[in-house]
Amino acid sequence: MSEPSTASSPQEFYERLGRTPAAPFTQEERRVALDRFFALRSGREKPGRFWRIDFETLSPSAAAIDAGASEYLAENADSSVIVCDLATASREHPQLLARALGKTRAAQTKFGALAAAFADGGTFVYIPADRASDEPIVIRYAAGAQAAIFPWTIVLAERGSRATIVERVTAQAGAFICGATEIVTGDHADVTYATLQNLDDSARAIFSRAAAPGRDARVALSTAFLGGALSADELVVAIEHPGSETTISGIFFPTGTQHVDVISTVEHAAGEAASDTLVKSAARDRGQVRYLGNIRIAPHAQGSDARLRDDALLLSPTAHVDSVPALEIGANDVKAYHGATVGALDAEQIFYLQSRGIEAGAAERMIALGFFEPAVERFPTASLRDEIRAALAAKLA
Repeated sequence: MSEPSTASSPQEFYERLGRTPAAPFTQEERRVALDRFFALRSGREKPGRFWRIDFETLSPSAAAIDAGASEYLAENADSSVIVCDLATASREHPQLLARALGKTRAAQTKFGALAAAFADGGTFVYIPADRASDEPIVIRYAAGAQAAIFPWTIVLAERGSRATIVERVTAQAGAFICGATEIVTGDHADVTYATLQNLDDSARAIFSRAAAPGRDARVALSTAFLGGALSADELVVAIEHPGSETTISGIFFPTGTQHVDVISTVEHAAGEAASDTLVKSAARDRGQVRYLGNIRIAPHAQGSDARLRDDALLLSPTAHVDSVPALEIGANDVKAYHGATVGALDAEQIFYLQSRGIEAGAAERMIALGFFEPAVERFPTASLRDEIRAALAAKLA
């Protein structure tokens, strides 16, 4: 059964635009973005036998759009790095903000356009040239009960800089989050961006994320979805300069009737660059996962090295996972690989552990946790990795 559509009419959304904060987009830019939201298709699977969500009609209630029901907090221990809200960035750092805002494809998706239309806050992170920020920058977005919020995150990393950013997203009952992230780097920059999303079982979150690494830059993107009625993500990395290295990692584990729907696209428009995508997902009860992983290599992007691996674990007969890796190669001197597996726990592995005196349920949990570990290891900081392991273990209990 598909999700019920909002009772709000398009006119109600246009009327709501006038009460949206000015920064970081003008009212005209917001209106154009809302036009795009209503005009664009989502590119997601239609509701059917397995999928309950109709993304073409999905939106919050216009009455739920209330910036006062949200919290945007940032923690930064490095005084040389600028971390501020978007209103402050628009007022005090407009030239820096303009170099990254709208410079990626985050707003070109259906729900990226909705996030741009109602962006009610967010965070601007600026790392100066040759600055290595040792302590992680932590961004927290929290939606109140029945509220709709639209956080927008912008990261601008100058040449030779390095930083780790951890985004934590939480939501109370019935909340709707539609956000976007833009990451723009200079040459030789190194940005690690990790997202931990843990929502109430009735909350929904949809994010559009995009990165544009510079020459010889490194961008590592990691996402863990650990709760919520719906968690959806659309990620695009545009590799337009040689020598860059992109790493994408995903951990998805819906239980109950939770639904995860993720699309990642790595576009190799420049040669001599590498990308590596690793997704580990599991589904239990009536949980559902759909992952579409795209790799596109342009005809002139010779020397590209692109890899994608997606492994899924079915822990209940009623759970469902769709894995759709896609490889489009236009050049003839490249290394490209994609693979996907969907299966249940290995009976021989369970038997082996039982033969060593381990109870069957504990053996299954050990194997499942080990299944996720290659992706968990890609997340920054030991404390964050331990937190993810604990959350996975709780879902397996």
